[in-house]
Amino acid sequence: MRVLRFLVLLVALLAGATSALADPTFPKLTGRVVDDAHLLSPEQVAQLTQLSRDIQQASSRQFYIATIPDLQGYDIADYGYQLGRTWGLGQKGADNGIILIVAPSERRVTIQVGYGLEPIMTDALSSQIINGIIVPRFKAGDMAGGIVAGAQAIAEQMKQPLEAAEQKAKAAQDAATKSSARKRHGGGLPIGLLFWFIILVVVLVPMLARFGGRRRPGPWDGDAYRDRDSGVLPIVLWTIANEIGREASRRNDGWGGGGGWSGGDDGSWGDGGGGGDDFSGGGGSFGGGGASGSW
Repeated sequence: MRVLRFLVLLVALLAGATSALADPTFPKLTGRVVDDAHLLSPEQVAQLTQLSRDIQQASSRQFYIATIPDLQGYDIADYGYQLGRTWGLGQKGADNGIILIVAPSERRVTIQVGYGLEPIMTDALSSQIINGIIVPRFKAGDMAGGIVAGAQAIAEQMKQPLEAAEQKAKAAQDAATKSSARKRHGGGLPIGLLFWFIILVVVLVPMLARFGGRRRPGPWDGDAYRDRDSGVLPIVLWTIANEIGREASRRNDGWGGGGGWSGGDDGSWGDGGGGGDDFSGGGGSFGGGGASGSW
């Protein structure tokens, strides 16, 4: 029973910590590049600003960059899509905004994609850019270089013709699916699953042994004896199995399966008309598409 109470208390504490988080305070949208963590030189800010401006003038899409000094306890993906919504990046109805966010204090990076760009900038492609281009530079200590290189990779995808962009996104999705399948069949046990396996062994084996060694209740034993611990084992088994399942579902290399292959950028790919150098949001929305990484 003490084990059950501990597990229930742990779940309650985690739930309470999550609910206790205050609404995040977002930086003001002061430009196409909001470098509140001071990772970029003025020349790099100007370079990235021009990159963002070129994309919007060519296709109406809005690609912005933000460096954040403090995520305020939030996961960067949750923080990122809320920031995209708060800024209203992308055109209203087309939802064709994309944002690259770096949080150096938490060593986290994310690409958050508006609904309309999810078929072209899939979760898998976002993960490729993060883990193949940005994170290696961050690990080498080149924060600014990682941001610039990642932004250039995103811009390259944004500038491609629709068919070529879809092919590249699909290739990234196929590669990620194959990699995930290889890990399921040949990879080692992840740390999270190993932890819960140890809990399973340490907690349940003694419990099962105790149940197995207890004498069977006789016909004169009361129901209290018969039912004393009958409900504990199923609950503990369910709790641990549920956590193992949740841990397994998180093994997705930071991407969530990619957007669907319908809809898209409202048929406006490469249609021009960026609206000058206005860096304010256009009323677009985000739904959590994209990927995140760490270093």
